[in-house]
Amino acid sequence: MFVQEEKIFAGKVLRLHVCTMEGAEWLEEVPEDTTVEKLKERCLKHCVPGSLEDPKTLTHHKLIHATSEKVLTDTKTVLEENIQDRDVLLLVKKRAPPPLPKMADVSAEEKRKQEQKTPDKDAILKATANLPSRSVDRTVAHHSMRDFQTELRKILVSLIEVAQKLLALNPDAVELFKKANAMLDEDEEDRVDEIALRQLTEMGFPESRAVKALRLNHMSVTQAMEWLIEHADDPTVDAPLPGQTPSEATAEVGASSAEATAGPSSEVGEEEAKDELTEIFKKIRRKREFRPDPRAVIALMEMGFDEKEVVDALRVNNNQQNAACEWLLGDRKPSPEDLDKGIDTNSPLFQAILENPVVQLGLTNPKTLLAFEDMLENPLNSTQWMNDPETGPVMLQISRIFQTLNRT
Repeated sequence: MFVQEEKIFAGKVLRLHVCTMEGAEWLEEVPEDTTVEKLKERCLKHCVPGSLEDPKTLTHHKLIHATSEKVLTDTKTVLEENIQDRDVLLLVKKRAPPPLPKMADVSAEEKRKQEQKTPDKDAILKATANLPSRSVDRTVAHHSMRDFQTELRKILVSLIEVAQKLLALNPDAVELFKKANAMLDEDEEDRVDEIALRQLTEMGFPESRAVKALRLNHMSVTQAMEWLIEHADDPTVDAPLPGQTPSEATAEVGASSAEATAGPSSEVGEEEAKDELTEIFKKIRRKREFRPDPRAVIALMEMGFDEKEVVDALRVNNNQQNAACEWLLGDRKPSPEDLDKGIDTNSPLFQAILENPVVQLGLTNPKTLLAFEDMLENPLNSTQWMNDPETGPVMLQISRIFQTLNRT
């Protein structure tokens, strides 16, 4: 019996299910070495008779493996595409490519893009060539835009003087400021967390060191303990924090004690009352003196700067270490003396602030004076006073007046 050679060496025959998008379905039997293009040709002959007369029909269709959702490559064989017996293939017509735009459409699109394009400097000069020129000194205009935070300090300095004069006219001024001074004692920022302090002392750390560690680490027991362990052998571990000396602390405690023991006298003369009021003002100012960030002081002093100039730098730059460093390395302007200068009392801005009813009422409240004193030396506390129900409305009116006049 004679058998053809190609049948002897023919590959494995696969039976494949072929479907179309129109719902036609049939079985194709093809050797595994058949190319995808040949398989696609056989499928088109079966479902679309006579379609192969157009040579483009073959390229406009594709076969997709249903399980893997993979588009089969025409030049590869069924075996190379890893198609198995009984697999399902989908014959799909490719989407027609979008038509090329007409020349008129291209021109219209380019014109639209040109219209939307941002004008360059030459186009602006050409468009404004016939406009009347105005001699505006842009440098002066730029510098006239005052920064609120810079001007606020000057405003506060002048408002403190006004508030002190108004409050001194009150017959109960001495008692009011004694009460205000007591409020400062209750809100003392340097107060140490007693629970945290007890935890550290129970671990065996000396109380003075524990207090210093807590202040340096914002009352965090964990960080304070790490600091104490790290500086256990440091010869300066017991030195007072920069900006604070034992004599000042003793003086402050003594002043508070003297005030507590001193009782109000019913027969105090007018001059004595003024002197007492002056002393209370000094106590309030002393308690609200600028407190430099101890970490920033230590870091800047390690760079070789003197403690006094470091404290001045931090005071000028609101306790911001990087800004203070730039100030120390630069021209050191503004100077610490500039911080104590108030705003021109005859300026429209200051007059508008004084004429505001909310500000006028606030200036008769001792708490407003305390807020001004605090913000003057500790600007970072401004948010606290802005949220206070008594001082917040005053600060809001000052800000609004400044912004209104600054835009004019």
